[in-house]
This record gives sequence, C-alpha cells and structure tokens, in this order.
Amino acid sequence: MAAINFDYHPQFFTATILEWKPLLKADEFKNIIVDSLLFLKKEKSIEIYSFVIMPNHIHLIWQIQDGFKRDNIQMRFLKFTAQQMKFKLTDTNDSRLQDFRVNTSDREYQFWERNALSIDLWSEKVFMQKMEYIHNNPL
Repeated sequence: MAAINFDYHPQFFTATILEWKPLLKADEFKNIIVDSLLFLKKEKSIEIYSFVIMPNHIHLIWQIQDGFKRDNIQMRFLKFTAQQMKFKLTDTNDSRLQDFRVNTSDREYQFWERNALSIDLWSEKVFMQKMEYIHNNPL
C-alpha cells in the first residue's frame, strides 16, 4: 500500500445507484467503475487505497491529489460512469434503461443518487476502521 499523506486527507466515498437498483451486479457495469478509477489513477488525480463494488452501491477510500479538487473529481467520476452505463444499456437495447428515466429539467436519465457521501479521514485510526469496513462488505 502506498504511503498515506494525511495532509491531503484521504476520503471515504460512497455512491448509490438510483433507488438502490442492483445495476452493478453485472460484471459489465462493475468494469465501468473499475475502468473509471483506473483512468483517474493513471492521470494522477487520485490515489486509491481500497474499494468494493456491491450490486447497488460502491464504497472506496481515495485521496484526491494536490492540484485537483474533490468536487470536480467526484463529479467527473459520477458523470462519466453514468454516461457509460447509459451507453451500455442503450447499445444493448436493455429495457432497464427505462428504470433510470427521470422527470427533471437537467437530465433525462439518472443513475446515481444525488449527494454521494464523502468523509475526510483525518487519522490513521479512522482510515483503518473504514478500510476494515470496506473489506468486510460482501462482494
């Protein structure tokens, strides 16, 4: 595991699929999450310490790197993964796409619940508690 720099505060991040629908049960949707995290890591905007993908939500511990803003990284991650989920459902003519249709002025479809949870981890003790929590979640 990479050294943890608590000056930049790792975060425990949770995002939930709209209405807890089990979209992430299929590997093709899990891969969207993993590929997005790998992209952010490759561009050096995040460090990833731990994550788990469950059928309807994800938990991860990541650290936004110096020069990047947490809100921007979270928005990019959620927006990109939602777009890829929509493309996957559209390309395969999957009827589940209609489960994510919303009646809002700013979008036609919504995949993630609004207000994802992000908690700064200020100490190694809390970091390790969250790490253990992630490792004890069912896959």
